[in-house]
Amino acid sequence: MPGKDGETELTAEDVIGDVDYRMDRTLEAFKRDLTQLRTGRATPSLIENLSVDYYGSATPLKQIASISAPDARAIMVQPWDKGSLREIEKSLQRSEMGFNPSNDGNVITVPIPPLTNERRQEMVKLLRKKAEDGKVSVRNVRRDGLETLRKMERDKVISQDQNRRAQEQLQKVTDGHTKLIDETTSAKEAEILQV
Repeated sequence: MPGKDGETELTAEDVIGDVDYRMDRTLEAFKRDLTQLRTGRATPSLIENLSVDYYGSATPLKQIASISAPDARAIMVQPWDKGSLREIEKSLQRSEMGFNPSNDGNVITVPIPPLTNERRQEMVKLLRKKAEDGKVSVRNVRRDGLETLRKMERDKVISQDQNRRAQEQLQKVTDGHTKLIDETTSAKEAEILQV
């Protein structure tokens, strides 16, 4: 229904839809983050989003180089601009992954040593921290949705009953996304701990 100034009024369903969309985006970001956690084998996704200082701006590695994993123990990085070799190498060394890249002047080779038990435990700790950060983001989105619903009730856009029902729906959406984060975390943890 049109509100003042010809705008359409926001409905409780719109709020739930927006919250669901934003939580989906949070979940996608969380899953993208997990691809950078090392398991035992080399994959380009370990480093493709690594930020490199490319002529003064932070740029994802995949935008300035071709990345391949010729075998399970090494990743090859071939920059399109040879001038960026040194910066790429520095970024790889500074990452929290513990890489020790070598540079032959054309290609950077990133050996992926087998994970020690201690390193696996560090990766699991990092994984759990990322999972908690993901859940916090989901809860922040829920909080924003709740505030919007409460404001809509105060402004008489929705009734108290509609607000209560919308909040129940909001909680279901939140629980669903939290469960997906937990399931994804468990699967990744099993992958990390697999020897």
